Amino acid sequence: MYFKATFRNHPELGPFCPYYRLVESYRNIEDRVCHKTILNVGFVPELKPEQLNIIQKKLTQLASGTGDLFIEEDSILDAYVARFWDQILSNKTIDIVAKSKNTNSKTWVDLESIKHEEVREIGAEYIGYQTLNKLQLNTLLETLGWDEEKIQLTYTQIISRAVYPFSEHKTTRWIQENSAVCELSGYPLEKITKDKLYKNALDLYEIKDELEQHFSKKTNELFDIQDKIILFDLTNTYFEGRKDKSEIARFGRSKEKRSDAKLIVLAMVVNPEGFPKYTKILEGNTTDSASLPNMIDKLRLKTLDLSVKAIVVIDAGIATDENLKLIQEKGYDYVCVSRSKIKDYSIKDGEVLHLIKTQNKEEISLQRVHSSGQTDYILRVKSPGKKLKEDAMRTQFELRFEEEIEKIKSSLTKKNGVKKYDKVNQRIGRAIQKYPSVSKYYQITAVGNSGENATDLIYQKKEIQDKEAQENAGTYFIKTSLESRDEQTVWKIYNTIREIESTFRCLKTDIDLRPIYHKNDDASMAHLHLAILAYWLVNTVRHQLKNQKINCEWREIVRIANTQKVVYSTAKNKTDEQIEVKKCSEPSDKLKEIYAVLKIKNRPFTKKSVVHKLEIKNYQCSINKGSPG
Repeated sequence: MYFKATFRNHPELGPFCPYYRLVESYRNIEDRVCHKTILNVGFVPELKPEQLNIIQKKLTQLASGTGDLFIEEDSILDAYVARFWDQILSNKTIDIVAKSKNTNSKTWVDLESIKHEEVREIGAEYIGYQTLNKLQLNTLLETLGWDEEKIQLTYTQIISRAVYPFSEHKTTRWIQENSAVCELSGYPLEKITKDKLYKNALDLYEIKDELEQHFSKKTNELFDIQDKIILFDLTNTYFEGRKDKSEIARFGRSKEKRSDAKLIVLAMVVNPEGFPKYTKILEGNTTDSASLPNMIDKLRLKTLDLSVKAIVVIDAGIATDENLKLIQEKGYDYVCVSRSKIKDYSIKDGEVLHLIKTQNKEEISLQRVHSSGQTDYILRVKSPGKKLKEDAMRTQFELRFEEEIEKIKSSLTKKNGVKKYDKVNQRIGRAIQKYPSVSKYYQITAVGNSGENATDLIYQKKEIQDKEAQENAGTYFIKTSLESRDEQTVWKIYNTIREIESTFRCLKTDIDLRPIYHKNDDASMAHLHLAILAYWLVNTVRHQLKNQKINCEWREIVRIANTQKVVYSTAKNKTDEQIEVKKCSEPSDKLKEIYAVLKIKNRPFTKKSVVHKLEIKNYQCSINKGSPG
């Protein structure tokens, strides 16, 4: 037992006055040195360090039942000892062991009584909690008038969505039974219900604009980002259920091949670092090209550097002539892939062919070309990797198309097959529409006359057209309104579009954006918005790790982090009193590395550092000598 102190402000004596605590050191089951506060003594400016040492020795004797003949009696100090001892007994902060020769310290805790009541996951939740603190979410919510308990619930919900992305019902059970997230957020575990999670998600959606603006600003500050390039794209996700009364759920072209389900479209503006700038939920039948007019007026956000003309990067599906004109009218430049392959182009003298290697060590060629009637800067890109992919897809489509034609041909000889000449041509037409990318390279002829049965079906591939397809495979054209940019820069700017593709992939796989089960539109939009808030947390963590060359998928980070648990244990001491212990397990080496990069402690539950006796003595000596305080 000994005195420790921190320097605090004294109302009369001023700052840097020692505030004393009586502390006991012990070793836990893992043989780590731990400290327990026995008594908060407070300010005692009238006592010197030597007098405090005598007091702590006498208190130690009282606790152990021993004595020391070499400690002199002092009525003043003995009065302090008596007062402190009474407070210790009243607070029940120490086990009193009777003096006995048979007393064995190993029996102070009945080992048979030790029970590990709960083991909960805490590592990933701890990372999420610290990240939301870095983003200062609590500060924003406080300014909006949210009370402490509601802020705690919000922390709990966003972290849970990132770590355990399931329905509100499953999330509630996970929080109650598996996770220590409430230990971190401070929200009472017994108050967690799915209805409160539903309601809080709706409340968060009501402040969507404020949250987006806040997170956008904070991530820019945290990573020193200037929004000179912004990416725009959209994805869709599907509903389970009929959604008959929905105003936004519509049948459309599903990016996940769910033509049987109604859809909802999520349009996003993202910076090259993957952080959302603005999001909007659109009707499920909104086409790619029709989505931009709904978003263009929101692109100039407060976080943008208005002194810099921003560059909007879009994919081919959005890059209609009307949309490109609209982007320029709103004061932006654009970079996109041409919607159609440019055939009639020329290469001027001095236009150099550049060979560069991608991150995948693939060699691609870049060359500026010129086309009549085009005012844009046009960059021709030839990619062997894209050529291989297109060749494989074309071969697959050709096989499927030929199978369709063979089915039509075989029906001519079957008993109940389609034989009428007009019907056969209709079937051929449907097959051509089904595979437009490859059918144009085939010559197909049905033998027969109108009104009669077809007798044969002849088809062959056009060699000239096939040669042209081979030459153009792997070639695409990047268009931009930018001037005086070199080829590599233009190509790199366009390839930032991969970041928004990564964003959508993370939302759908790591945060489980799909499917949507909610019955009403408000709940559906709140569901999507909560996923985006969780993605902000996820991307903040991943970006910090990426800057230090740690490239882990979020699910892998969660797996590593959740190897750290918090254990709640109980036991009984020699006097049959209940002892409760809360202890975090040691983080693994991989988790320690992650914690180090994120600059957070290895354990969520640790005490603040204190000033030792020698530091106090030296400080008081300096005060006595007249050193400035």
